[in-house]
Amino acid sequence: MAAPALARLSAGDPEKDDIRQNPDDDDIERIGEDEKERPTKSKEHEFGLAKVLSRRPAASSRGDPGPAPDGGLTAWTQVLCCHLTIFNTFGFFTSFGVYQTYYVNTLGIEPSTVSWIGSIQVFLLFGIGTFTGRATDAGLFRHCYIAGTFFQLLGIFTMAESTKLWQLFCSQAVCLGIANGLQFCPAMALVSSYFVKKRAFALGVTALGSCTGGVIFPVIVQQCLPRLGFPWTIRIIGFIMLALNTITIALYRTRLPPRKAGSLVDWESFKEAPFSLYCIGMFFAFWGLYFAFFYIGAYGRNVLGVSYQQSINLLLVQVCMGFVFRLLPSYFADKIGSLNVLIPFVFICGIMMFGWIGIHSVGALYVFAVVYGSASAVIQALWPAMIGSLSRTPDMKKAGVRMGMAFTIVSFSSFTGPPLAGALIQQAGGSYTYANAWAGTSFFVGGLLLVATRYALVGWDWRARI
Repeated sequence: MAAPALARLSAGDPEKDDIRQNPDDDDIERIGEDEKERPTKSKEHEFGLAKVLSRRPAASSRGDPGPAPDGGLTAWTQVLCCHLTIFNTFGFFTSFGVYQTYYVNTLGIEPSTVSWIGSIQVFLLFGIGTFTGRATDAGLFRHCYIAGTFFQLLGIFTMAESTKLWQLFCSQAVCLGIANGLQFCPAMALVSSYFVKKRAFALGVTALGSCTGGVIFPVIVQQCLPRLGFPWTIRIIGFIMLALNTITIALYRTRLPPRKAGSLVDWESFKEAPFSLYCIGMFFAFWGLYFAFFYIGAYGRNVLGVSYQQSINLLLVQVCMGFVFRLLPSYFADKIGSLNVLIPFVFICGIMMFGWIGIHSVGALYVFAVVYGSASAVIQALWPAMIGSLSRTPDMKKAGVRMGMAFTIVSFSSFTGPPLAGALIQQAGGSYTYANAWAGTSFFVGGLLLVATRYALVGWDWRARI
């Protein structure tokens, strides 16, 4: 029985490829027995046989870039580029509270109406992720990113010329939203492919871009708007975006080979309880997350009577806390687990939302801005780092599509959250109590679902690093 099997391997029998590609134990045993029966065979034949048996592993590694480097010049350059991308995208969106206050005062529009501009912007930022994530896996990162640059520059420079609500809607909400969606998810997926052990810290550094952008853009508005007016203030921001896009396009480098085959949505991922629970949990966490970023300035002006400049300062304080709390928790997340760090901060945000109900002084509002800004920064920095760790069979070639799926789910909560909060405020006659209670409850539901995610992964082992 051994001789025919060996003969097929060496003589070109049609069944040869099947044995080569799927060598089970019987095949290997038969080949080994045949070698014992013919000890006088030449070394050339032994070398040929070894080549046959080793051919499959060699083929499987063809085109495989190997394990993620978790460091090095190229990897950290991608982190820097992604930081600049998030500076331009999420950083500009994070500072929306500045524009909301200006639009309400200048155009005389209800805050709940204006908030739709920011909501649609972040909806498109996350929502396009399903398409751009799959395109990134297919090797179209550069096409998506350059298209995003075009839409970003078109949006920001047309925004500078906008004087009516529908014009702002088209430029700031739609055009910049599409740009953000084309750039944000692909950049995050690309960085994820370079890191495993240090992924949380690397993504924390990239997420810091929303702080640098969320501080620098409002300061530009604060300093330039009274002197230069709205058009030139926005044009200055546009030129900054142009310069940073030039740098990132030149330095971005993809690492993984294209995955041409595959569906737009990896439906099998939703059959895994950890992934589904995590996505739903983050939906509820993000449902109330941006409420404070949109309305803390309006609360200061309309309820506590602070000046426009001081309302911007409140937003700046809230955003600035991210400089520490996007990095420090991300560093520890690589040591004790991203989900272990994330869960407590989701509950802290819920507590602060209920605490907002009792704030009746400017000093207390600043305290709220510090604590809530810190906790929300941790959520925004860490939540993408967990997406690649939720599968029982991790496949980095699907990093883009899985991240895009999670981003799309979160996009719907980010889209509806701020307008819903505005409607609750309007329904309560200007009181923020209903909106605070809704946002706080949303955070607690999200936190409980994240606890369920952890249980689905490791059970009640509270010392597990996850």
